[in-house]
Amino acid sequence: MASGVTVAVVGATGAAGQTTLRILEERKFPVRELRAFASERSVGKTVTFRGEAIRIQKIEAAAFKGVDIAFCSAGSAQSKEYAPLIRKAGATVVDKSNAFRMDPTVPLVVPEINPHAARRHQGILACPNCTTIVTVMPLKPLHDAGRLRRVIATSYQAVSGAGVNGIAELREQTLAWARGEAREPRHFLHRIAFNLIPAIDRFGPDGYTGEEMKLVNETRKILEAPDILISPTTVRVPVFTCHSIAVTAETEEKITPARARDLFARFPGLRLWDDPAQNRYPMPVEVEGQDDCFVGRIREDLSSPTGLNFWVVGDQLRKGAATNAVQIAELLLG
Repeated sequence: MASGVTVAVVGATGAAGQTTLRILEERKFPVRELRAFASERSVGKTVTFRGEAIRIQKIEAAAFKGVDIAFCSAGSAQSKEYAPLIRKAGATVVDKSNAFRMDPTVPLVVPEINPHAARRHQGILACPNCTTIVTVMPLKPLHDAGRLRRVIATSYQAVSGAGVNGIAELREQTLAWARGEAREPRHFLHRIAFNLIPAIDRFGPDGYTGEEMKLVNETRKILEAPDILISPTTVRVPVFTCHSIAVTAETEEKITPARARDLFARFPGLRLWDDPAQNRYPMPVEVEGQDDCFVGRIREDLSSPTGLNFWVVGDQLRKGAATNAVQIAELLLG
């Protein structure tokens, strides 16, 4: 591995794929050769990596021969089709979709939290949902210190979590509003500009959406704590980048706000940003483009003697997707 590895990025033209290319550059990942893949309509186009134009290739088994690590930034259906093919070609797959997250044979990894899980991989490793990653980062130190019993989490999710179409729709609707024009939604079910949509993904028979259940099931798997009670709500908001989550965390052992601040400040990948007197608290416009998750507004929960309330914000394209995936690959090399 001293001379570098051959890396493939599947879905290289999408928002997550583009961010993956950027993170590989920024973290100086030892890429000897990069191969880029996307849908058939993108074959022949190029993406840029380290100043070089990389031609988009067609996804087929022969194209992955010699690849060491493949990042899949496509949808679940595509990952289910392509990941086994890529693994059979000899590569280790780091998948960002929902395809394998709850597969008991596939590690679901946040490197700051459960790096040991990566050692159990059988050729495929999964990245959690972006909201789960941002939420679970501050939950981990609380769980280690006081054992989590119950979590209430309400997420405020940026449009880039829906990909390039979500970004375009917010921009187009905002510009149309400024011109006094009406613009019907095309990607989201309802208008997103100057609006909130309190549902992401499809509803299940219990009234919860798939996005909400990801937060429940993935958090339990990552923390290896299947008995934690979790109540989720997800909301799409007219913000381009960064997911924000309002969290109430109830622990078996009481953790004071002062101790929580100390735990958060010491935990890798978290940045304490908590000074209400100076109007200092995490906001998407300040967290965008950064890999750390920012946590603040830490206070006792008025309804529970062992509860804490806090607010956490993370760039879901970076730590919520691409950075976490590259960190997993770094674990593999390490």
